[in-house]
Amino acid sequence: MAAIFPSEEWLNGLQEKLNSDSRYREVAKNWEGDLLFFIEPEGNLDKRLSFYLDLWHGTCRKVEYQPPAGSHPNPTFTLTANYNNITSILTGKLNPMTAMMTSKLKVKGSMGYMMRNVPTVLDFVRVAQEVTKDII
Repeated sequence: MAAIFPSEEWLNGLQEKLNSDSRYREVAKNWEGDLLFFIEPEGNLDKRLSFYLDLWHGTCRKVEYQPPAGSHPNPTFTLTANYNNITSILTGKLNPMTAMMTSKLKVKGSMGYMMRNVPTVLDFVRVAQEVTKDII
């Protein structure tokens, strides 16, 4: 059975997929940066969730589900979205770049770096979509 999004099992599955996907490894070979996600409650989600990914040169070195506040004080990127928008991205109903440009996915960090690495961003989303089979 596939892990349900959002869950620690889903996040661990994402890490495994990122590290085993040769296409992602090639596309993201120059990426250097960690991501801290905040998912705001909405719809089926009744509390704020967070997760952390340490992405480096096409690999995911570490993930944390619900990391303690302050444990990652200076991530390269902090991304915030409400639950319905993040699930729309994960199911392919909302383009991630459109979500960023319309503030449905808020990004704190270097937008210049993000824009120079659009193929990496889109392939990260592809992998996340592939591991997302069930959503609460």
